[in-house]
Amino acid sequence: MDELLGRLVANVGIERGVAEKAVGIILDFLRKEGPPDKVQALLALLPGAEALLQAHGDTGGGMFSMGGLMGAGTKMMAAGLSMGQVQGVTREVIGYAREKAGEDALGEIVGAIPGLSQFV
Repeated sequence: MDELLGRLVANVGIERGVAEKAVGIILDFLRKEGPPDKVQALLALLPGAEALLQAHGDTGGGMFSMGGLMGAGTKMMAAGLSMGQVQGVTREVIGYAREKAGEDALGEIVGAIPGLSQFV
């Protein structure tokens, strides 16, 4: 995860702690919304992903929290990101995952989650 977090700090211009939260939110979203077997295989290819998920995944939000794609975006904005930074972080995380898992594997995950393809 250090490589990805470094890229987020350098390319999106966010602090490392915020980057960790954002990656945790995105990975948690993929785990909840994507095909379980494919997402688990992806997580296995991302060193440190499970630890980051344990630390920053499922931030909750109470009874009125929104799920899905909008919920993930809302959680990242609540963590201090602007809409532009949310898009930048999402692109970087998906790009990094594509490098580690390959286009086909990532395409199957993105294609299985309604609306995600328009953001990546």
